[in-house]
Amino acid sequence: MTKTTAENIWKAVGKIRRSAPLVHNITNYVVMNTTANALLALGASPVMAHAEEEVREMVGLAGALVVNLGTISAPWARAARIAMEEAEKRKTPVVFDPVGAGATSYRTDTYRELVTSFPPSIIRGNASEIMALAGAAAAATKGVDSTSSSRDALEAAAALAGELGGAVCVSGETDYIIGRGSKVRIENGHPLMARITGLGCAASALCGAFAAVEPDPVAAAAGAMAVLGIAGEEAAEKASGPGSFQYRLLDALHLLDEETIRRRLKAADDR
Repeated sequence: MTKTTAENIWKAVGKIRRSAPLVHNITNYVVMNTTANALLALGASPVMAHAEEEVREMVGLAGALVVNLGTISAPWARAARIAMEEAEKRKTPVVFDPVGAGATSYRTDTYRELVTSFPPSIIRGNASEIMALAGAAAAATKGVDSTSSSRDALEAAAALAGELGGAVCVSGETDYIIGRGSKVRIENGHPLMARITGLGCAASALCGAFAAVEPDPVAAAAGAMAVLGIAGEEAAEKASGPGSFQYRLLDALHLLDEETIRRRLKAADDR
């Protein structure tokens, strides 16, 4: 497996900036602008397409598919199924973000059916979402917010990774990425990130950009979480609050260089 080093993350960023992979997002209304701008700032090419009539064709053009049904509805769930089925046929990497899993039975059951029918390359969510998706009896969520720490979800994440075969990323104060036989810790980030709507969803979108150029799903998820966390640290140094933090975060993603990654990266590969 690829080690989580500044050199490897920077190589992946370079591939994204050179190839500008198309990342097909079936994502919620709240975060479309945020996720599209995050992808553009890093160097990827976003498209937001959720019509049942076109998602199959759009997947054929994309380097990765990101599914985020935060504003879930039956038509969007059907579109996600069609897109995930097509991605599986084409071996296109899929990132699945189980927004609000555990909040309602419809949401949780729909997510569970999708990921077991078409196992994604990467699942990224907060602790409560991952625990609910794994069927943990103690899982509870506050709308789309977690009521547990990322460490609380390690057992559930390992179970999901073992069941579905991809990488499972639990985001929080410390991000954990778990695959079969591997675990990575990322400790980058800043508390202001929790004050901006959609940065978790942006993390999933960035996982899609990395998955388009990095075949190892654990390495792809780790790179995305590290880059976003580092950009958050850079932005926080000059921001006066959530508003200025948001635009400075986009600037930091755009200006990110190898030296900054080397200087700030806080990652550990736990074997």
